[in-house]
Amino acid sequence: MTHIRRIAVRNPLDAPIQTIASRMGGGKAKELERFLKFAIVGALGAMIDAGTLFILQATILAPVEPSKDLKVAVASSIAFIIAVASNFIWNRYWTYPDSRSSSIRKQLAQFFGISFVGWFGRTIWISNAYHWLGTALMPVFLPEIQLLRPGYVPSESAEAKLGTMVAWLIGVIIVMVWNFLANRYWTYKDVK
Repeated sequence: MTHIRRIAVRNPLDAPIQTIASRMGGGKAKELERFLKFAIVGALGAMIDAGTLFILQATILAPVEPSKDLKVAVASSIAFIIAVASNFIWNRYWTYPDSRSSSIRKQLAQFFGISFVGWFGRTIWISNAYHWLGTALMPVFLPEIQLLRPGYVPSESAEAKLGTMVAWLIGVIIVMVWNFLANRYWTYKDVK
């Protein structure tokens, strides 16, 4: 039988996070440390999410007819799933390394269940908001874009892409708060 040896990996961000948490957290320093790590993992996940969404909309799932609404929802969903997988791994092994009373399968199911609720709400929000947000914001951003790219005329999908990314940003903020609270008090409830 082969035994796998676990090696503790220290993240270069651990020391500054611990310093900030101990100075600002008082009796809740460990909880502040976890929140800061969760926020960093979330920021990484947001970059993965946004980058994947941007690439999908620039290539195979451009928000144009036919099925423009479906393409926005599918691109947003694929990006979300990839980011959630990254977030689970980082949170399991970095944010909550001391959470081991539940099996990884159980925690994965709980994490994805919570993420599913966030994904569902976010997808409904993005699908319903991207069009009007893009229409409202394109005139605001167009003069700045034209300064960088003189003569720029927005393509058929430019408003949809802008609206999708703005709706995505709003959704990310709301889902981050939901995910932290739900995961902290359900998935990783064994952490003291």
